Amino acid sequence: MAIAPRSFLYALSPDTGVATVTLNRPERLNALTFEVYAELRDTFHALDSEPDVRAIVLTGAGRAFCSGGDVEDIIGALFSHDAAGLRRFTRMTCDLILNIRRCRRPVIAALNGTVAGAGAVIAAACDIRVASETAKIAFLFVRVGLSGADMGASWLLPRLVGLGNATELLMTGDFIDAKRAYEIGLYQRLVPQDRALAEATALAERLARGPSGAITATKRAIEAEFDLTFDEALLHEAEVQAGLMEHPNFREAYEAFRAKREPKFR
Repeated sequence: MAIAPRSFLYALSPDTGVATVTLNRPERLNALTFEVYAELRDTFHALDSEPDVRAIVLTGAGRAFCSGGDVEDIIGALFSHDAAGLRRFTRMTCDLILNIRRCRRPVIAALNGTVAGAGAVIAAACDIRVASETAKIAFLFVRVGLSGADMGASWLLPRLVGLGNATELLMTGDFIDAKRAYEIGLYQRLVPQDRALAEATALAERLARGPSGAITATKRAIEAEFDLTFDEALLHEAEVQAGLMEHPNFREAYEAFRAKREPKFR
């Protein structure tokens, strides 16, 4: 399907297979609106099966990645919603996170500045986070009287930074700077301020050149095995690995090694 969102930017490099999604409300620190939420949800659902896309970079225009829900366009507007409307909204926000996690393509977040509220959860849902030195982050929900466990944050964050760090971040809603986020494992790479997008894109291009079936299997195993016993996880991995050994990419890697050349994966 053609991906042509109206509320943010989308570009696909035909040479590399890397799709770039750019939140594009820099004057509002890329705050989210109802429309942005809905289009992001639908876009990540579509990217799961988009044939020419092999990796995805998610970033923001200007000096922020995403400052969360827009104070007037979302937070103020929610006071006029009835109970059913509020639940439709919270389900939509959760569906966005679910679609990022279920997307078979690796998703790299390029965090170029402030990462707050819903923006922090969106970043946490990505597979890898490449952050600039200015990318402070906060899960702000308790500071506006809401649960810190929003949009899957209480599931994602302990798995990224451990129970104690996650509890502190979600209960206080405090900002931490990029250095601290890197130290606790929330960010995987910390780069100069103007290098976040370039570094994330280079990583996405590297993954795009890799064996997509193997990368997809890895992403799915990381997700699925949280809920498995060790014995179940071993059985799952043995089955998946045996299947991949029958894929042409496995032989291509072997032939490339013998010929001392780079493999050309399908």
